[in-house]
Amino acid sequence: MGKTIFRENFHQADWDEPIIYEMSTPGVRGILVPEPDQKIKDSAGDVMAKIPDSLRRKKEPNLPEVSQKHVLMHWTHLAQETMGSNLTNDISEGTCTMKYNPRINEELVENTDFSLLHPEQSEETVQGILEIYSEFENIVKEVSGLDKATLQPGGGNHAVYTAASIVRKYWEEKGELDQRDEIITTIFSHPCDAATPKTAGFKVITLQPDEQGLPDIEALKEAVSERTAAIFMTNPEDIGLYNPKVDKFVEIVHEAGGLCFYDQANANAFLGVARAREAGFDMCHFNVHKTFGTPHGGSGPGNGAFCCKEKLAKYLPVPTVEHDGDKYYLDYDRPHSIGKVRDFYGTAGVIVRAYAWVMAMGEEGLRETADISVINNNYLYRNLVEEVKGLSYCYRDNGLIRQEQVRYTWEELTDDTGVDTLAIERRIADFGIQHYWTSHEPWLIPEPMTLEPCESYSKDDLDEYIKVLKRIAEEAYQDPELVKNAPHKAASRKRKDDNMLDDPERWALTWRAYQKKKDKIHAD
Repeated sequence: MGKTIFRENFHQADWDEPIIYEMSTPGVRGILVPEPDQKIKDSAGDVMAKIPDSLRRKKEPNLPEVSQKHVLMHWTHLAQETMGSNLTNDISEGTCTMKYNPRINEELVENTDFSLLHPEQSEETVQGILEIYSEFENIVKEVSGLDKATLQPGGGNHAVYTAASIVRKYWEEKGELDQRDEIITTIFSHPCDAATPKTAGFKVITLQPDEQGLPDIEALKEAVSERTAAIFMTNPEDIGLYNPKVDKFVEIVHEAGGLCFYDQANANAFLGVARAREAGFDMCHFNVHKTFGTPHGGSGPGNGAFCCKEKLAKYLPVPTVEHDGDKYYLDYDRPHSIGKVRDFYGTAGVIVRAYAWVMAMGEEGLRETADISVINNNYLYRNLVEEVKGLSYCYRDNGLIRQEQVRYTWEELTDDTGVDTLAIERRIADFGIQHYWTSHEPWLIPEPMTLEPCESYSKDDLDEYIKVLKRIAEEAYQDPELVKNAPHKAASRKRKDDNMLDDPERWALTWRAYQKKKDKIHAD
């Protein structure tokens, strides 16, 4: 254990870095490609003649012309202007499970024996990666207790959509899809547990919490009927509460004839402690990129592991990874399958990293992951609400222990000072800590803050976080404008126009879009 750090004098680099296209100088090259020998030219012939006119460019591509040195400087500047898991105390991103990702695993995926594989190679040449896929499927089957798995989905939401598609196919084959058109979820489950069934064509019933903040079991009894296709629920939910009656929820839905899907995006709380099978679920998923220690963020890379009982295995997306006793192969001969949910099978780099992480941790290590995560979280929230003025957490009086994360509320501080959670979120960056996550929309908890201190963080890391939030709360009471106008020492500043991202006409995700919209973007 080291010394608790309080970065009061932190100041992030601010290079005012231009977009790389704006650094372009006509004629500058990062590399000069040598002219091929005449023998090579003669052998190749007119290569352009082999390209159809319909595929030929009419003009040269608009690419930035920048030297290697300036490209290196550019990306180094951007890195220094960015906060992320490798740079900062990343307890901030509640529900995202931002744990330490072992750097040695990067060497595995950067090895050209792996990185140069192509998904359309013949199966005989990719036996190694198919074996890793199969072995990792066995791992998630063991952790969940379910019978069959697929790693095809590209992320958590995608895996939940896979579940919704399987529910649809299941009732379609039974001839009951017109009747079984409702899926039940809970308000504090992940939003995808409502969104993906809706996308798959179901009506969605959302259960509200009871006075303890848990899904209301009486409301569930009223909601189930002969129209119930399934229940989709997260447990523990994103406010950090574990539903101790989860098996009763499953029992009620099964009695009504429905299927049960377990969203295990928050599995860091119960790895090696509880399994989907013992709770009675028919299906579940894991966010491989979160729970199993791989780098993620900025929309990727991700991977979802979907698991199910044997009765639903025939509906899994094609192909599945199988072994015939001699070799691994991709099985497309699955007539009851929902079809593909993605062009190729899984996100190879994520799965390799996750497999290496699990093999390094072992069975005991997975259980310790859950134990330490829950201990860290309980230390953090008990000390935060004791030491930080104006901070509390939702359903505080229910007496239930929080699991791996907590949804806090700054409502008291906001009422007292006028400083809201978004201002505090920005101010935290002035102490070298990444801004925190608030909550899914709409906010059901006023002025929310969601923190998740994974197993990677030490007591000193937790104490640093407590000190920073305590300081910001003191500032809010003593000098609220200081906090409202934050950040002051980060690479970015508070925008005058906070609603810019609400206007699609001002979005520019590419250089071409920026060129078209720059006048409107800079109109303010």
